[in-house]
Amino acid sequence: MTWQVEAEKWLNQEFLEVRLKQQLMVEEKNQELLEDSFYKNLSFGTAGLRGELGFGTNRVNIYTVRKAALGLVSYINSCGEAARNRGVVIAYDSRHQSAEFGLEVAKVLGFNGIRSYLFDELQSTPLLSFAVRELNTFSGIVITASHNPSEYNGLKVYGEDGGQVTLEAATAITTHTESIGDLFSVEVAEEAYLLEVGLLTYLGHEMSDRYLLHLDGILLGGKLDKSLSIVYSPLHGAGGKLVCKGLEVAGFTNVTIVSEQAIPDPKFTTVKYPNPEDPQAFEMALTYGHKVKADLLIATDPDADRMGVAVRDLDGDYIFLTGNQIGALLVNALLEDKSDRNAMPENGVVLKTIVTSELGKAIADKYGVKTIDVLTGFKFISEKVLEFEETAESTFLFGYEESYGYLIGDFVRDKDAVQASVLIAEVAASYKANGQTLLEGLHALYEEHGYYQEGLESITLRGKTGMVKIDEIVNYFRSTSFVREFTQPLSIIEDYASGNSVVVETGDQHPLDLPIANALKFKLSNDAWFAIRPSGTEPKIKFYFGVKGETKVESDEVLAELKAAVMTIVERLTSSL
Repeated sequence: MTWQVEAEKWLNQEFLEVRLKQQLMVEEKNQELLEDSFYKNLSFGTAGLRGELGFGTNRVNIYTVRKAALGLVSYINSCGEAARNRGVVIAYDSRHQSAEFGLEVAKVLGFNGIRSYLFDELQSTPLLSFAVRELNTFSGIVITASHNPSEYNGLKVYGEDGGQVTLEAATAITTHTESIGDLFSVEVAEEAYLLEVGLLTYLGHEMSDRYLLHLDGILLGGKLDKSLSIVYSPLHGAGGKLVCKGLEVAGFTNVTIVSEQAIPDPKFTTVKYPNPEDPQAFEMALTYGHKVKADLLIATDPDADRMGVAVRDLDGDYIFLTGNQIGALLVNALLEDKSDRNAMPENGVVLKTIVTSELGKAIADKYGVKTIDVLTGFKFISEKVLEFEETAESTFLFGYEESYGYLIGDFVRDKDAVQASVLIAEVAASYKANGQTLLEGLHALYEEHGYYQEGLESITLRGKTGMVKIDEIVNYFRSTSFVREFTQPLSIIEDYASGNSVVVETGDQHPLDLPIANALKFKLSNDAWFAIRPSGTEPKIKFYFGVKGETKVESDEVLAELKAAVMTIVERLTSSL
């Protein structure tokens, strides 16, 4: 079916949702928008759907959400009656239509005889993960587009361990979803009926209360100055209540919340981009910080799985830390604390992604702790945690990724900005008790282990043609033409699509012990590296860089040279495509 035929089908749909019908009628002459909205089905990725809101098969709307929910129903049915009986937990964040989509998922599940536990107000992704484990459900769904702009929404699907569904499960759900020919045919039950027959249960604050009881297990020992002054912003998202309660449980009472951003707002009115990776998201927090002379600024994204911080320096200015720097401070504090208390397990492991800084590994090496790299995406960290739990061969200590995601206590199986907010406050309080700031602690790590620096460049290429361009760029870097052109000394190329690591000088190949993924990593002879990965959730291709120098000046120079060498090629490719 061509996109024109599909668009016409939607226009002629008698009972099309009023909002979508109106949007479609306004834009029916916009051929470019219609093509992008209908030329393909919104794909179920490695853990769910994410895309722009709107009409069409390639957008997030009530019909594509129902279709995905029915795909999950079919998958659960294929897993047997016991899986059906365990049910599904559903949470949602503050985005446009999130609450509505959450109820629609429950109505699809309920029509098919599967029980849902739906939170009665917006809640965070980590609490959803926790609830799956607490209630022993077979699956979980959170309606969110994480840190994407306000025009996006989506859903993430979780397995029975509380982690994002495995690649195998995601593939099966995709197959079931794609087998649904007519998305308008997906049937739903009424909310009142589901409540009456017990196929829908609303969850209140009791789940948050249970979660908070687990935070004691991640607190640091030793001397801490909990007079630490903190400014916190939930960026209009779901983290506000739980982060504040978590800090309170940990003993932090000098906390100022950015009140304007504590209000759930699907438009994210006070920020351009609700992403704590972006310093612009901290503009209001900075104003509050200067006013109260806060030691630490914390912000979490709309579904509270990512956390960013800024630290007050000795001059009273605020310095933003990268996700890699935050991760290094957290892993150092955790391992130092366990070492001081003689509580370090012999088989302890730190988990990080292939595009995360090597500084964390250097710190772990100091304490005799093994570091394992996994593919980009926190689901792969969670899968390792489950593997350790089942085999008892290793003990999980900490997991993180450069994109501001961290996990400390394994009572949650996804990145958890609540835990991370509490722990970074603990680390800052520890340094403060010794007359230092987080910045001074970070510089001490650099002095000890070397000046690791990282960089990230992203290129957005929208629409059907953009996807083609992204594929062409990746394929060029995968080719021998790139190897001949590149001027810096390559030593190893890791191609996660082929599953092989190649030694450039000899051509020797070695298998990579990782799942197949469309990503590349290039290691240089000077301890530098760069990686390329198309985003799985946005129309972007990302270029990651990592270097190490004896001094900051040296690492600055090496990073600038590496970026220039790679991005010059990228600019030529994008201009010629």
